[in-house]
Amino acid sequence: MGGATVSEVTLVAVSVAQPEEVAGWRHRGHGVRTGIRKRPVAAATLALSTTNLEGDGQADLAVHGGPDKAVYAYPSEHWPVWEAEIGRPFGPAAFGENLTTAGATEDDVRIGDRWHWGDAVLEVCQPRTPCFKLALHSGTAEVGRRMRATGRSGWYLRVLRTGTVPTAGPVAVEAHPAGVTVAAVTAAARSGDPDAIAAVLAVAALADEWRVPLRQALAT
Repeated sequence: MGGATVSEVTLVAVSVAQPEEVAGWRHRGHGVRTGIRKRPVAAATLALSTTNLEGDGQADLAVHGGPDKAVYAYPSEHWPVWEAEIGRPFGPAAFGENLTTAGATEDDVRIGDRWHWGDAVLEVCQPRTPCFKLALHSGTAEVGRRMRATGRSGWYLRVLRTGTVPTAGPVAVEAHPAGVTVAAVTAAARSGDPDAIAAVLAVAALADEWRVPLRQALAT
C-alpha cells in the first residue's frame, strides 16, 4: 500500500479565511455561509491551535473543522490535470485548502505521517470528502464528482502539538511505518475489499469519519 517515503513537503502557499455569506451563492433555496474562499497570507508566521490556523475558520462545524480537520492540504501536482479536465487555471487555495504543497500526492502521503512544521507537530488523519461548497467555489459540479472518482482529494491533518508555524519553506515528514496511503483509504472505500479495509482500519491515526463507515462495511 505504501508509496514513496517522503522526507519533506514544500509549502507553495498557506491560506486562510473567515466564514462569510457569499453573494449569489445559493443551496436549496438558501444563502451560503462558508470559509472555503481562502487566500494566501502575507505574514511570515502564524499561530496554529488544535482546530485552526490563525485567521482561519469554518461556517458549519457539524461537517467542517474540528480536531480531525484542523488543517487541509492539497498538492499542486494536480493542477495540470485539473486544468486539462476543467479548462481553466488552478492555483493556491483553489480547493479551499490551507496548505498548498509540492513534493507528494495522495499516493505518497500516509495516514499517520507526522509533519514537523515550525514549533508544531501535525498528523495526517483522513482524505477529504467534497461537499456542495466546493462546486460553488470552483464554479462547476465536475470538481467534486471528479475528486470522488479519482481520489485527488488532498488530506486533513490533526494537530498533535500547537505552536508557531512558518508560511514558507519545507515541512519535515516522519513517515508512518504501516505505509497506508491516503489513496489506499479512498480505494478501499470504493472497492469494499475486506483485506484492504482491514489494513486501513489497523492504522490508529485514521479519523472516525472514515473509520466508522469502513468498520460498518467490513461487518456486512
